[in-house]
Amino acid sequence: MATSANRPGLNRRDFLKNTALLSGGAVLLPAMLTGCDDDNDPVRYEGDFGFREGVASFDPTQNSVLLWTRYTPATNETGDAPLRWELAEEAGFGSIKASGTLTATPATDYTAWVDATGLAPYKNYYYRFRNERTGATSVVGETRTLPANGQISSVKLAVVSCANYQAGLFNVYGAVAESGADAVVHLGDYIYEYGAGGYGTNADTAALNRAHQPAGEILTLSDYRTRYRQYRSDPQLQRLHQRKAFICVWDDHELANDAYLDGAENHQPNEGSFEARKQAAIQVWHEYLPARVADKTRIYRRFEFGNLVNLLMLDTRLVGRQKQLSLGDYFSGPGVFNAAAFGAAWLNPGRSILGSEQRAWLTNQLSSNPARWQVLGSQVLLGKMYIPAELLVLVAQLAAGPTPALLAQYSTVAGQLATIKGRLLAADPTLTPAERARVETVLPYNLDAWDGYPAERETVLAAAPRANLISLAGDTHNAWYSDLTTSTGRKVGAEFATSSVSSPGFEALLAGNAAAIQGFEQSNQLLINDLHYLDASRRGYLEVEFTASAANAQWKYVASLSTASTATTIGKTATEA
Repeated sequence: MATSANRPGLNRRDFLKNTALLSGGAVLLPAMLTGCDDDNDPVRYEGDFGFREGVASFDPTQNSVLLWTRYTPATNETGDAPLRWELAEEAGFGSIKASGTLTATPATDYTAWVDATGLAPYKNYYYRFRNERTGATSVVGETRTLPANGQISSVKLAVVSCANYQAGLFNVYGAVAESGADAVVHLGDYIYEYGAGGYGTNADTAALNRAHQPAGEILTLSDYRTRYRQYRSDPQLQRLHQRKAFICVWDDHELANDAYLDGAENHQPNEGSFEARKQAAIQVWHEYLPARVADKTRIYRRFEFGNLVNLLMLDTRLVGRQKQLSLGDYFSGPGVFNAAAFGAAWLNPGRSILGSEQRAWLTNQLSSNPARWQVLGSQVLLGKMYIPAELLVLVAQLAAGPTPALLAQYSTVAGQLATIKGRLLAADPTLTPAERARVETVLPYNLDAWDGYPAERETVLAAAPRANLISLAGDTHNAWYSDLTTSTGRKVGAEFATSSVSSPGFEALLAGNAAAIQGFEQSNQLLINDLHYLDASRRGYLEVEFTASAANAQWKYVASLSTASTATTIGKTATEA
């Protein structure tokens, strides 16, 4: 705490004067403040100190919310930073509803958060922070508690995922900040671990000054903290955090690509201990994205939006996931695929993406919770994405590097298969067994998703008997809408999957060719049985409104990532009743 010798003479009126709810989300930082108790003992604080990462709120309940900030010390300021927080029902702070003190320390990278309790349900609140020693003040944040039973007739959630700083501006975050969403559901890949010039880098990265910091792949506690600070310096992300409460889970890139319980595709033996890297990543995630959990390794939890929505946020990545299968491991030679061996491994009932504890918790919620809608926050796609095998081989080749010849071949084969599938659906009696086999011999497109764990998926879907299940998903950088069906064909719900904030989608595989992208979308919507909609090229977010009668989804897209703009267009509207 500041002592009487160095506490600045900043009174309550000064605090009010120096804080405001800013539409632009910029942080008010005094370049230099003079603090003193009298004219004989001035203390001058120097440097770019203050609340440079803004403010944020997380994990709202009906009567509480976590309030977050980070303080950057002055160059001549040492030790811990004494902070004061205040919360009110109006932006002018005429009547303080809650307040207190907390300390930002180097042990948490000077991040700090507090659980503001005793609040009213479904109410807007405003909050701010001040350094008790330097007088530096934060912007004013706005947040909202969750509704009580019977208090509301609708809930609107904004769903986002996959924000790569190097890939372009965070216009999507800016658009969500201007939306009417009650809360933001972030499904992971809040940061990316790759170094400068790595994944996500494009022709605009340098001009936009968005190369990753630190320059190398992040491996250590210090690395992860530096990367989070860079992402949280983004003005559009700051503005969204300032205006909306977040409910977050991690995916893989908060640690390393395709992470699982005890490893990751993007962690190599020469990069040190995976477990040490994992613990560092988890620690920093909680420093910057606090969650209301007792065990920091177990982030699955639920949120009740009155009696309308039971939101079940999952960890399909670190707490229980077994290593992903790879189709490449089942080829014994060029074109020689050991289907029997793959099938035995793939259908193994012991394979898990959740772990036994989380699975028991989830199935109990789905089978017993009385809310109108059971809603999953699932990092990865839950819906079945089974693609004709010959087409999947071409997709893998395109991922290695699209060429005009490959694009032409893909277009030809996809067109042939789409024609055959159309004839099959029309019960064409002239369809030959060989033609049927071409569209009915399918493989899961993404073994990193629930497609790689089909037995456990069946267990989860079987626990949702009332057909009121909605899965919200991210991870793929593309937008999807599909039915959720059991192995017997029974529909238990639907999946609304969001595009990415900035990470590239299938357009990268298709060399940005508009005709190829359109053909890819159309053919997959026909060839994948449960799929209704696919957008394979645009960046955006998902807005879902839940009422007692329906779940209404809108996929919204921004026009560009190279020029700042929050304007959006609606690409698709879907309703599940």
